[in-house]
Amino acid sequence: MLRKILTVAIFAGVLSGLGISIVQEFTTTPLILHAEEYENAEGPAQNQLARFVPASFVLAHAGETHGTAGDEDWAPQEGLERLVFTGLANIITGVGFALILVACFVLYGKPVNGRQGVIWGMAGFAIVALAPALGLPPELPGLFSADLSARQVWWFATSASTALALWLMVFHNGWVYGVLGIVLLALPHVVGAPQPDGMGGDVPPELAAHFVAASLATSAIFWSMLGWLSGTFYDREEDPT
Repeated sequence: MLRKILTVAIFAGVLSGLGISIVQEFTTTPLILHAEEYENAEGPAQNQLARFVPASFVLAHAGETHGTAGDEDWAPQEGLERLVFTGLANIITGVGFALILVACFVLYGKPVNGRQGVIWGMAGFAIVALAPALGLPPELPGLFSADLSARQVWWFATSASTALALWLMVFHNGWVYGVLGIVLLALPHVVGAPQPDGMGGDVPPELAAHFVAASLATSAIFWSMLGWLSGTFYDREEDPT
């Protein structure tokens, strides 16, 4: 069984990570690069200048920072290097989430195919991305944000509460479980996510809103792929006798 879990998770995670990396190149990555123009700009004049310079110049310099050599943090260069590191990060993330997803298939104890895997994947999307985004939407570079530790605690609490709520509502009968699930779904948002002292930042609100929508749509695509691939491989993989 362990061999089955690892095999399914690796294949599904690698393929999903590669697939979403391609999707991101046409959805969220251009928005991040555009936001970095504002984040790295030295003032309003430079922001206005960015509207008139050629796109190739903007993209080539979007990742550069100004300062002394000792103060600069390393970052992958634009182009192939950034694409490779993004792909590796997505693959590692995909394999990690696939391990959790396939482990849930095993605990479920019933056959799971690709079609059912999509449903499990969308549940993962709701737990990991959709529910936390209600309080902490995806952020572009240059936006004001609350303390990182506080945001991480709220994110984990929201994901755990949402997962428990879905488990109670889907796998248990009775109105008590349904009501308790609804309470758990709402509780993190009643408490509220940590918020910064002020709203806004260097990025135009239209760009930030576009990024939130693109990020959630991309995440939904990722979890759909991951669920379908995990369910398909899980259904076809046979345990050695």
